[in-house]
Amino acid sequence: MTALLEVEDLRVSYGKIEAVKGISFSVKQGEVTTLIGTNGAGKTTTLRTLSGLLKPTQGKITFDGQALSTVPAHKIVSLGLAHSPEGRHIFPRMSIEENLLLGAFLRKDSAGITEDVERAYALFPILGERRKQAAGTLSGGEQQMLAMGRALMSRPKLLMLDEPSMGLSPLMMQKIMATIVELKASGTTILLVEQNAQAALSLSDRGYVMETGRIVLTGTGADLLHDESVRKAYLGED
Repeated sequence: MTALLEVEDLRVSYGKIEAVKGISFSVKQGEVTTLIGTNGAGKTTTLRTLSGLLKPTQGKITFDGQALSTVPAHKIVSLGLAHSPEGRHIFPRMSIEENLLLGAFLRKDSAGITEDVERAYALFPILGERRKQAAGTLSGGEQQMLAMGRALMSRPKLLMLDEPSMGLSPLMMQKIMATIVELKASGTTILLVEQNAQAALSLSDRGYVMETGRIVLTGTGADLLHDESVRKAYLGED
């Protein structure tokens, strides 16, 4: 299976502080790949760099055969890489439907956009029931659904999800994780950053463990779930 995304020796700094310290990894077409690690490990910084919001100080990012390091963020979206950020960042005073339509701002195919709005409602029925409601009145889990739906509106080849289960109830977290499985089954390639290592690795084809800006361990999701050091550090097992 070919790699849709290749990251080689990526370094990212905030001023004099280096947050990402020479990491290399790949995401294969049709798979779910997960980055796990504690707060401050560099996971969110990595996603923000991939989506063009931050510029690397060193390294190479190749997406679908094209180098991304100098491509502006809006053009990266048009190439097929979508980012559902940590904290959701929905527009609270706009309706659910208006938020979804913002995800298609680069598209001109009105029939396809309408089709994808309905697809988002099929994926998350609660959004369809409340489509005219202000997004800020939604629960945290519903806002997460909206953020994911909005990211899907660009018809991405690769969907990056940053902490989709953060702050959610166990029931809502299960729904979000089940949706990720559903998206993979429909052919969407996913790069997932998630603190719930158990849930993330259970549905991942491949995982990378980050610590203080470096990748310290890699393997299949199943291998990492059964790795003793991962179980102790991230699954709360002695």
